[in-house]
This record gives sequence, C-alpha cells and structure tokens, in this order.
Amino acid sequence: MSSLKRIFGASLLSGLLLAASCQVNQTATDFRKNADQPVLTIQGAQLPDSASLDAKLFARLPGTHSLSLPAWGPYSKQYIGVSHIADSARGLRFDLTVFPGLYRQKVLVPNVLFESGYHPWEAAADLRYFSFRHELEWKDQVYSDISFAQAGPNARLIRAQCVNNTANPQSLVLHYMASLHYPDVRPTEVVLPTGAVWVSALDYAAMRFTQPRPQDNLTYDGFIRGEVRDNAFVGGSALGKDFGQDPGDQASYQFTLPTAHKQSRLLIRYRIKKGETASFQLTGDIKAQVKLPGTGAMALHAVPIGPQAAGPHAFTLISNGPTPVEIDGFALVDQATAGQVTFQPSAENRIPEISNGPTSRSLLLKYPGLNQYYGLAWDFPSFEIRQLFNDELDIFLRKYVHEHVRKELHGNDLGHFTNVFARPIPVPPHTTQTMYGLVCSGTQEEVQRRLLEFEANRKPEETYARARQGIAAVAAAPAGETYQFSQQLMRATTLTNLVYPVYTQRSYIKHYPPGRWWNSLYTWDSGFIGLGLAELDVRQAVECLNAYTTAPGHPSAFIHHGSPVPVQIYLFQELWNRTQSRELLTYFYPRLRQYHRFMVGRLGSSTIRNLPSNLLRTWDYFYNSGGWDDYPPQVFVRQQKLEATVTPVINTAHGIRTAKIMRLAALALGQTEDVHEYDQDIAVLSAALQTHAWDEQAGYYGYVRHNEAGQPVGILRHGSGANYNMGLDGAYPLLAGICTPSQKQRLLGHLRSEKGMWTPIGLSVVDQSAPYYRPDGYWNGSVWMPHQWFFWKTMLDLGEADEAFKIARTGLDLWKNEVEISYNCFEHFLIQTGRGAGWHQFSGLSTPVLSWFGAYYQPGRLTVGFDAWVTEKQFSQDNRQLTATLQLNPGQPTDQRTVIVSLNPTHRYQATLNGQPCATKLLSAGVLQLAVPGNVTEAKIRVQTIR
Repeated sequence: MSSLKRIFGASLLSGLLLAASCQVNQTATDFRKNADQPVLTIQGAQLPDSASLDAKLFARLPGTHSLSLPAWGPYSKQYIGVSHIADSARGLRFDLTVFPGLYRQKVLVPNVLFESGYHPWEAAADLRYFSFRHELEWKDQVYSDISFAQAGPNARLIRAQCVNNTANPQSLVLHYMASLHYPDVRPTEVVLPTGAVWVSALDYAAMRFTQPRPQDNLTYDGFIRGEVRDNAFVGGSALGKDFGQDPGDQASYQFTLPTAHKQSRLLIRYRIKKGETASFQLTGDIKAQVKLPGTGAMALHAVPIGPQAAGPHAFTLISNGPTPVEIDGFALVDQATAGQVTFQPSAENRIPEISNGPTSRSLLLKYPGLNQYYGLAWDFPSFEIRQLFNDELDIFLRKYVHEHVRKELHGNDLGHFTNVFARPIPVPPHTTQTMYGLVCSGTQEEVQRRLLEFEANRKPEETYARARQGIAAVAAAPAGETYQFSQQLMRATTLTNLVYPVYTQRSYIKHYPPGRWWNSLYTWDSGFIGLGLAELDVRQAVECLNAYTTAPGHPSAFIHHGSPVPVQIYLFQELWNRTQSRELLTYFYPRLRQYHRFMVGRLGSSTIRNLPSNLLRTWDYFYNSGGWDDYPPQVFVRQQKLEATVTPVINTAHGIRTAKIMRLAALALGQTEDVHEYDQDIAVLSAALQTHAWDEQAGYYGYVRHNEAGQPVGILRHGSGANYNMGLDGAYPLLAGICTPSQKQRLLGHLRSEKGMWTPIGLSVVDQSAPYYRPDGYWNGSVWMPHQWFFWKTMLDLGEADEAFKIARTGLDLWKNEVEISYNCFEHFLIQTGRGAGWHQFSGLSTPVLSWFGAYYQPGRLTVGFDAWVTEKQFSQDNRQLTATLQLNPGQPTDQRTVIVSLNPTHRYQATLNGQPCATKLLSAGVLQLAVPGNVTEAKIRVQTIR
C-alpha cells in the first residue's frame, strides 16, 4: 500500500483527491474569468527550428557568458518589478518595483527572497512583456496584476490592474519604488600619476601552483585561477587561494611603460596575516629579492628597480614560501611621483537628485556617477512623493504604513527609495480599476520627451496589448488543455527567473539562477533551465548553454558551480535533435568534448578517474555527486571522510552516456578519431561498473569501497547489511544503457514497485523499503523532477513506452494539482502528502514539466531517447505529416526503442519505418508511440494521415 493510502486510507484518500480536484477546477475557472484574455492556444504552431539559429548568433557567443536579453528586465535581487542595467562595467542595477496595498491598512512588499504574496504570471520570451499577480486577499479576492510592457527601447509601460472580487468596496494603494543597487563587491580604485602603470595580479601571462590542484583546470564560479574577491582589491579581485604558500608558486606578467622612468619603483599591493612574512624572488626584466611583512590589512611595499625604458617589459614573481599572500597588483611608477599613488574605496551614492518632470505627474532622477537620467510618470490623480532612507522595506515600510505626514522617512540610511505613493484607489465590489505609469532612461532631453509622450498617450492599453501578444503561449492538443494554466505559470517563472549582476570570468552577466535565493551560477540546475528554455525560446536555450561552456584550451574546462552533473551535454543533444543546426554542432562540439574529457578524467587537472578501478568520483569538486544533497550513502561518505576511497554510480553512468552522445556528434562531424576515443570511454567505464558495482543480492549497483592502494574491495553497506545505494543512483546504469537483460528487469522491478521507488506522485529518490529511507528529508522522502526526466528518456531508450508516459503524466498531474492550489512552482514534492515544498518560484530542476507537456501535447514534436540522433526532420506546415531520419547507437536485437510523434489532433495517422509498416500506439488524438527495433542503427520514419 502506498504511503498516502497508509496515512489516509484508500476511500478517504479518494475523497480528498476528488475534493481537491473540485477545488482546483473552480480555481482554474476563477482565473480564466478574471484574466484580461484567455490563455492563448495556437493549435497549428510549430516550435522554433534551425532557422532561429543564424550565423550572427554564434558569431557573438565566443568570449561571453551573458544573455542577449534587453537592458530592461526582471533582474532584481530585492523586490520584484522591472530593472535596468545602469552600468554594465560596474554591475549597477536600477530597480522600479510596484507595491500594492490596502489604504491605511497594509502594504504588500514583494520580496524575491521568500514567499511574499506575488506570483510570476505571464511572460514573453524576449521580455517585452511580463507580469506578476500580487494577492492582497487570498485567493483572487483582492489582487493587483502588475505588468511591464515595452514602450520603446528605453521605456517600460507599467500597468496595475486592481481587482476586487468581493462584495465589499475596497480602497487600494500603489507604491512606485525606485532605487539603485550595487554589486556585492564594490572594488577599490587606484589613482596613478602620469606615466605610471597599474598591473592587476590576476592579469598574469602565466601562473602555476607548485603543488597541482584538482581545480587547476576547473575553477569554481568561472573565477580566474587563484582569484579571490574583496572590496579592498582594485577591480575587486586579487591573486590568492594560498598563492605563495609553497616554494615555486609563480606568476608572470607583461606590461608596457608609456614613458621612461629615470628611477623606477615597483609598488606591490598585498595582504598577509598579521605577524607573518612572505618571501619572493623577482626575475626577468625586474630582478630583486622581496620580503613582504604582514599586518592583516592591505599594505604597499616599494621595490627600487632602477631606470626603466619606455616600451614592453616582463617579470616573474616566484615564491620562496611558506606564507600565503593575497596580491592585489603592481604599480610601476617613477620614484619622484611614487607618493602620488593612492587607493580609494569606490564611490557609492544611492541617493538621486530628484526634480520635477515636464508634467505635473512625473519625476526625473539623476544618480551620482551615472550618465543617464531616469524618468517616472503616472496617471493616478491622488499621490505624494516621499523618500525612504533604509536598506530594506519588508519591516520598515510596514512600520510606517500609518505615517501620513513626513515626506522623508529615515531608518538606517544604508539605502534609498524614491516613493511615488498613489492613494487612495477606490475599487467598488466586483470591479476592476486599471492604472498606468512609465519608467524610462536616457539623456535628460530624451527622458523629458518620453514623459511628455506618456502624458499625451490616450491609448496605453494598446501598448500593453501589443507587447502582451508575445507571451510564451504554446500549442496544445485537446488532451493537454487541462495543463495549460500550470504550464503558463511554469513558463512565466522560467522566463522571469533572472538576476543581475552575477560575476564570472571577470565580468558581470545577466543570468538564470535556479531561484532568486541562489544568487549565483549553478551548473546542473542551469542545464535544466536550458532544457526548459528549449521549449520556450531556442535561442535563449543556446545562450544558457553557452554560459557554461568554454573554448578549447581555456584554463577552466567549463563553468562550474555546485553538483558536477553534465546536463549541458544532454541539453546540447536536445537542441540538436530539435534544430539540426550545423552551426550549433560545430560551435559547441569542441567545447563539450573538453567538458566530457574533464568529466571522465582525461583532461588537465581532473582527478575524477584516478582510481585503478576506473570508477569515477567527483568529490574533489563538490560534495554532491548527483544533485541530491541528503542522498543517504553520499551523506555517509561525507560524514566518514571517505571521499578518497568510495565511488558513487551516477558519475560513471553519466560518463558512459555522455560518451555515447558525443560519439553521435562526432559521427555527424566525421571526427573518426574522436569516435574511437568515446568507444574507449564506453568500454572502460562500462566494464568498471559491471565488474565492481553490481550487487546481485540487492539488485542494485552500489557505491564501491577502495583500499588505500585504490583497489576496489566491495560494496558500501549500511549498518543493517543492506546495500547503501538502494535508490536512483543504484539504477543509473539503466541510463548508461549497459545492463544485461536480467539486470534491467531487476532494476525496472524496483522502479515499478510501490514498495520500492514508485509512489503515487512519481519516483522516490530512495527506495521506500531501504532501512535508511525517511519521509522528512530534502531528497530522501521526496519526488524531484530532474531525475524523473532522466529516467523518462531512459524508458524511451528501453522501449518502455508505457512507463515513460506514466512518469510524464504523473509529473504533469502532480504539477497541475499543486500550481492550481498554491500558484507556486516548487522545487520538490513530499511523498507523504503529495504537496510541493522547497523554493516556491523554482525554474531550475522543475522544468521537465515543460518537456513532458511538449512531448505529449504540442503538435509538431518529435521526441526520442538518448540513443537517438535526429539527422533530419520535417513536419508539414499544418503538422499533419512527419518525415525524419534517426541515427541510433547500436542496441540488442531483442530490444526496442520508443519514438513519440505529436501531430495535428484532428486526423488519424499511419507510420512506416525504413519503408515498412511500423508498430504504433495511439496515446491521444494526434500523439503516437512508435516502436523501433534495437538492431536498427538508421531509422527513416514517415508518419502521415490515413486517407
């Protein structure tokens, strides 16, 4: 009996689910009734294909990790609204957010870092339009839909639709809040006299640590090797990470002096712990022995270096050990002016000059240090202008909600908000009141002109409607209509889950985090974000992939943060199978070859395959092997400090599968030598898992223990004697495609069993019969979407079409139920209750629901497993016909693979495979499952209407 049935009983559970279904249906009806327009359905639309990926896109990708989205977008890290990138070099961001409230009662402060009453509602992929629902009285009783629509390249229309669905009159307010935000690191600035040169310690021509490190070719967060960040450093960065601790640590520099120095000095700016001294040797054009005394603060040490000619110079700094140092950089300066070199904290002033705009309902804001002006305009007649001097408004604004006199409200004076306070806004029972405003940027003249144009514009609703036409609506077959609302909120969450700035590769970028709580890169989550974007805007999916790859030979094999799960390679395959873009293939193949080589221990400093067993382990790079934080054997390995001698299964399984994907890509490019390399990876890693990791007694693959010599000595077991890896990790060789028929059946049995890993809401991460299963864990006792996606695609490779659909449909139903109840897009789901948990606006690992909806309910879709490479594909314009050719990795003759084809639901279809009738199963109108025998390596598929 399932855990839900154990808790509630079968009959009571049925009643609860029926009641929940009635509530959900009513909620969906209410939503559609209250919306301005119905959810868009485009029955005959096709997703973007290779035509969306032009040469210009790939020409501008090298050397950048940011997104080509506009300067205006939902980038805030504090309160949701619209942001503008005020200074891309310095990472400055201007925010304009709208806080709705009830007049003289309460205000809703939409903090992006915890649940605060707002929900992403709609969004266009190019951000020309996006909106958020702010609930003042749950659920949809009193609310404001706040939207931001493109009204020119440097202007956004603000539309606030205030809705009263109660029988009582309501009096609402709107707060426009304008503010300027600095990045986390606010660097020091150097002031140099004429003729002097500053060389950042990170601008080395070459650098090496005497003792090789696993991270030498995989730096964290895309930092430069040895980089540390701090406000005290010029530019915010310095050379550290224990540089100088070992004798022989060295860095080489090249620079050019604009003018000759009669007597020159090399000023070394550094920081060392108090009481310690570092010793270095300078070689090259500058020769000296240097001792740097530590004070615990930034210090400047002068080295006389004699006359220096104008032109190029070079020197190398070599450590004598044993003291680590943080070296900020070097100033090359004439001795006579050395005293003029100064270092100053960067100026930070968040308080603008506020002046009246060209109309009675407009303002101009001019922030110190910025060239542009910002303008605000609004159409509400009753308002006042206030300033709030505090760094947060969650408590501060609520505290002063009853302050009606003062125009300046002072708190800690660490932040500043310009407040346009509209009040009161009367909204009678069962009516709607819509208010408009504008925010813009530019020169003073440009801003004044735009504010005047807003005042003269009598049809702002047309601007709104025009921008809203771009929302990410998709085609849906009738069977998928029930999921449209939950898909809409997932699309909006994915497209608006953006932040700026994120620092990487010595620049600030616009970035999709898993959720705004994680203000950072995150490699494996972003792979799934890319998979979600592939359903919405293939160009953005490509840019998301590009953000995490590096050019061949780059010091870092890829951009790494968090769990080193190579989802980018799976995203690449998905994009290829969607587009067949040769530009995509030729651009990303060498980058992902480098990525794969590192992940299987064949590149640079990688320690992933340094055990004689050839089993892979990524513990040197992160504690988390598969993204599953509290996965039981992983926790045990960490607690017992067994990282050097114990290997999980998932790393090796992914290494095999990514080798198979890269093999297909190499064949497409004619890279025969690379094919041999991947074949070797597949053979060696497959043999390692089969020889050392299979546990016949448990029917799972296990973590493998090794002795001090690195030799495997057995399966890691729980104190009870059970295999410690009874869970999804233990089944991952199914994904690799290496299991014998008996192993496959044992593992499939675990995945299907309601006492094992199958639950009413999907696959449990841990087998429910395991002695270490617990219902209150983060991953242990939960259902997550990302591994469901991997096993869904695996089921297609195994020909388990019904199991694949079961995983997808269960996930979609689970998602629909929670989203329609709470309007939240959660991280994971608790097996005990089936309810969502974790971060509430999560677009990282939850995006598989977009993939499943696309595969089964969007006409014009061809979906395959990991073993298939789509070499050509063509749908007819009305999605009534498909012709496609697939290349497939070799399989067993007794096996079969599943291909899903979604076509126009108004017709019946027949299919052929290599000219012969093909076995098909009709899932719903227009959706077919095709069976491809395992011994077929090229499949020519044709699906057409039955005449």
